[in-house]
Amino acid sequence: AAALLTLAATAAVFAAPPLAAALLAVLALCAHVSAWLPERAPRAALAGLALLALPIVASLQFYVGYPLRVFTAQFSTWLLQAGGVEAERSGASMTVGGQLVIVDAPCSGVQMAWMAYFAACAAAAFTRRRDAALLHRLPLVGLVVLCANVLRNTLLVALEARPQGLAPWAHEAIGLIALAVVVTLTLRLVAPRTGASS
Repeated sequence: AAALLTLAATAAVFAAPPLAAALLAVLALCAHVSAWLPERAPRAALAGLALLALPIVASLQFYVGYPLRVFTAQFSTWLLQAGGVEAERSGASMTVGGQLVIVDAPCSGVQMAWMAYFAACAAAAFTRRRDAALLHRLPLVGLVVLCANVLRNTLLVALEARPQGLAPWAHEAIGLIALAVVVTLTLRLVAPRTGASS
């Protein structure tokens, strides 16, 4: 596997975008390193950390940022409507109580997802979590990020749509609190409980 990944990474340098070649190169490096690790070493966690070290956030914002913003805006609209607030969505923007609120790039949740997956891989590596256990929990980490981002956006939109708006410091504080909650829940999902099998 390591040899095949190395060949693929070498070919990708000439035939693929730089980021794709870098992804294959990192996977090849991880495969070579894994050959020297003990049998129960957390290979998936180390590979995840290596991949997250690449400059992928900007690319993720470009390719999936807008769909995530639309997803967030739609679910925030439904939540506000369920709470009796007049809200409509148009693209990645919302009209709440007659006021236009734009769900911009930082509200896509891409950066929150990066932090959550970094925390998951770091916790798995530190606690020597088995690869299968980590991989089974990664979709749950993604679900936590999606739900937290929708709730964060819903709260921010509701507060921003008020006549007095929302102070910038309060906006940042709500974002940091949401991030702290996501990281805490991620650690609880990934880190093995005391006495449990890892």
